[in-house]
Amino acid sequence: MTLYRIAAVAALVALCAGAGEARPLKLKPAKPQPENVSAGLAVEYAFPDDVKSLRDAYIALGMGAEPGTPLAGLDYLSSDSEPFALTSGQETKVAARIKGYLRFDTPGTYTLEVYSNDGLELSIGGSEVAKVDEKRACDPIGAVEVHVPKAGWYELEALYWQRKGGSCLIMEWAAENGELETVPAEAFGYK
Repeated sequence: MTLYRIAAVAALVALCAGAGEARPLKLKPAKPQPENVSAGLAVEYAFPDDVKSLRDAYIALGMGAEPGTPLAGLDYLSSDSEPFALTSGQETKVAARIKGYLRFDTPGTYTLEVYSNDGLELSIGGSEVAKVDEKRACDPIGAVEVHVPKAGWYELEALYWQRKGGSCLIMEWAAENGELETVPAEAFGYK
């Protein structure tokens, strides 16, 4: 067997051995790092006659988005006393485009978990960390590990829709070997 074949077989064996392992998503810090960031996240809303998918939300927002009251962070769960979807002032048929930054104070590997009712597409630092496109209860989308190469701000973009019957959008995080906890409001910012 030639050295080329030996190297190729070794590379294939290594690739197959790691095939079942999930690798952390590599996040890219915002360039340049934003200055004079306001607390929270910027949001735009649209209120279509009906919304059943991310596509519907995208179209509705493209046809006439309205700036909304900035989000304090990502910790929203509707209730009898606060029935509205996020800061929209409306309980049902809401589409939202969310933009801003998430600050990591230390580099390393983090676990992120997001809960949504209903659909959500969320990216941080250029990597998609959560996506679900169905009517659902306030359930977890699925934990994902991310690699944060350095402390600082990371761009956050989300497309969210809520159809009827309650709403939520919550993000939790944990540093390596830590316990999941709601991301604090002060970790979010926008320009």
